[in-house]
Amino acid sequence: MKWTAHIEGGPMRVNHAAVCIGNKIYSFGGYCSTEEYKDWEPIPVHVLDTETLRWAAVNYKKSDMVPFQRYGHTTVAYGDKVYMWGGRNNAVACDTLSCFDTKTLEWSTPPVSGMVPYAKDGHSACVIQNKMYIFGGFEYLTDQYSQEVHCLNLDTMKWTFINAAGTPPSHRDFHTAVAYGTRMYIYGGRGDMNSPYNSQEEVYCPEVFFFDTVSETWVGLNPQGIWPEGRRSHSAWLYKDHMYIFGGFNGNTKTHFNDLYRYSITDNVWEYLNVTGTVPCKRRRQACLIYKDVVYLFGGTSPCPNPDNRILDNLNANPERLIDNSDLHLLEYAPTLKTLCILVVVEHNLDQSFLPRDIVLDIRTVTVPNRISRPINQAG
Repeated sequence: MKWTAHIEGGPMRVNHAAVCIGNKIYSFGGYCSTEEYKDWEPIPVHVLDTETLRWAAVNYKKSDMVPFQRYGHTTVAYGDKVYMWGGRNNAVACDTLSCFDTKTLEWSTPPVSGMVPYAKDGHSACVIQNKMYIFGGFEYLTDQYSQEVHCLNLDTMKWTFINAAGTPPSHRDFHTAVAYGTRMYIYGGRGDMNSPYNSQEEVYCPEVFFFDTVSETWVGLNPQGIWPEGRRSHSAWLYKDHMYIFGGFNGNTKTHFNDLYRYSITDNVWEYLNVTGTVPCKRRRQACLIYKDVVYLFGGTSPCPNPDNRILDNLNANPERLIDNSDLHLLEYAPTLKTLCILVVVEHNLDQSFLPRDIVLDIRTVTVPNRISRPINQAG
């Protein structure tokens, strides 16, 4: 496993949502602190070609169905379609389901029935069989954190509130969820000492839970190994019976992370991974998607670097001074010999004049910046 590529100039997005369909990664919404945020503008969509590593803005068809700009929402892939739910802008939170068709590049608003969840952001969502399950988040109607589970049947478009058995995870937002078989595994997130209400006394749960969608029961786990510190706004993905988490933020210790842990679902063990390569800087609210044996990490926000380019992340730093990232990092589980040789050529700035043209083009692919955003920092 190795971090193999670092390319600047992609979409400068924070608190966005993304899915992988085929060999394309689609990114929806989010914000950029250097731009004026316009609440009611159509949501921006960008697509990454995982073969060329080039980003492009998606010129979708304009209609009354196009959702407004938002952040803290979730997206899931079901077939060739993307279902987006929740999130908010600076004025309002959303409880409307939107659907984006990646074949026709059209938005729609499918009619739904059943018990629609309260509008929220910071919830999690994943697809198990033909249903989208959402958990937690912060509800703006009730002004409190949630620990509820809702599911949407993506064939019938009917919402169901699940009266789950067992002891659920505490009320929280900005946690992560991954689907494994018929289970939804939950890690991290931000809650409150006086939950479910937000009294500014934050707590960060480091425990792992799973929700069994067959028995509709919560199960708390007590893993062996080295646990990651509790955090929110991190990323999680599933690869070969392991749940991986990267990055995030703990508001009590004022710490941003760029560490990588994996949790063995079969063995119930946490493990810290010391991965070589160009490790992404400390950040939160990024996106991580896996396609085949490669993880694609992009965006998020990081502590500002100080003059000698070290990340300000100690007790004397101001953790509120953040800078948004436009970078793309690749984490490869099984880098080929060709990839490893290219890394040596790039790292040591070796002469490329004698290399075959296809190799030179491959080197350009992993080194030439995208042109979606102009980098304004070196934090990525």
